[in-house]
Amino acid sequence: MALFIRKTKRLIVRPLALSDFIEWKTYFSSMSPPKNKWDNKNRDPSDLNKSNFRRLLKSQKNLRDSDKFFDLAVFEKTSGKMVGRVAAMDILRGLGQTSYLGYFIHNKFWGKGYGKEATLAMIDIAFRDIQLHRIEAGIEPSNRRSIMLARSLGLRKEGLKKRAVFLRGKWNDLVMYSATCEEFGVKWKGQPKTRPH
Repeated sequence: MALFIRKTKRLIVRPLALSDFIEWKTYFSSMSPPKNKWDNKNRDPSDLNKSNFRRLLKSQKNLRDSDKFFDLAVFEKTSGKMVGRVAAMDILRGLGQTSYLGYFIHNKFWGKGYGKEATLAMIDIAFRDIQLHRIEAGIEPSNRRSIMLARSLGLRKEGLKKRAVFLRGKWNDLVMYSATCEEFGVKWKGQPKTRPH
């Protein structure tokens, strides 16, 4: 099994490659109008050029190589269309061996179950390839769709993190959902890189 790549029943989750430029450009320029405040809007067409794409690929590779952020694209197997993104973000090593879990599906592909399928693949990558022990999803309490997804993935609700993130001009609470690798049937094989004093 190749590192940071998963094939599910309908999807392929993997790092972006230079050959994905057209799909990446289409992905960020073909959104329906935002369906809620967490949904993305189309990007400025002038940003969607090949030089910016090359810079993005370099940045993503550097972040993977430095073990900080794994931002992966989601493609339909049959059509090859890019339908979303999933990520292990803000990786913390030391005693924690944890990261935040990110997921986003293009709004034209909502309602197909792609979010669950892609995020389960990302969780498997996080635990097996990145060798994390724990993943966390921090979700704004009013984001019902994201909370439903976290529950459907089998993540555990752990409580409310008050004023945790600065978004849209103010500090927002997050409901925390999490899981450890053991809960997904994976034995942790890593080693903490720091020891307590």
